[in-house]
Amino acid sequence: MNSLTIAALTFGIIFLAELPDKTALASLVLGTKYRAGYVFAGIAAAFALQVALALVAGSLLALLPHRWVEGITGLLFLGGAAMLLWHKEDEDDGAEGKEPANNSFWKVAGTSFVIVAVAEFGDLTQIMTANLAAKYNDPLAVGLGAWLALCAVGGVAIVGGQKLLRHVPMKVIVRVAALAMIVLAGWSLFKALAG
Repeated sequence: MNSLTIAALTFGIIFLAELPDKTALASLVLGTKYRAGYVFAGIAAAFALQVALALVAGSLLALLPHRWVEGITGLLFLGGAAMLLWHKEDEDDGAEGKEPANNSFWKVAGTSFVIVAVAEFGDLTQIMTANLAAKYNDPLAVGLGAWLALCAVGGVAIVGGQKLLRHVPMKVIVRVAALAMIVLAGWSLFKALAG
């Protein structure tokens, strides 16, 4: 598989998985209170940090034998699908944090960075990015696809989150993302067992 295909596949998977996530909600809330560009700068930087951490984890996972990597990623994708399907939407995910004292670029971007970096740490999409990095052994393509997907979801949430939810129910988004992960899990587990 070439790098462009890997980046596109990663983008699609991460984009769908991130839509119903707490960081999208945090971006939406921040975008309604503060200047969109300032918020986006902070969340884009936070996503870059989280993707870098996921790529390091994925590179370490890739050191295992190929069949093990396929088996582990398959099980993790199944776990991710289960998390999406059984996630309670009314949970308090800590999306709200301390608001900046003023509306300057550095205060708003810094607050946005901290909120999203903390919310995204160990999150499903970070785990999925690590899995994809291990599976495809192309960290640049996976990292670019994941970062662009996270930034796209953040941008959508900031600019038009409420409009999207008027047209596409959250349950549909969650189910499509879960289905994509189940398909990937099945493929990975098949490859692990088939050798």
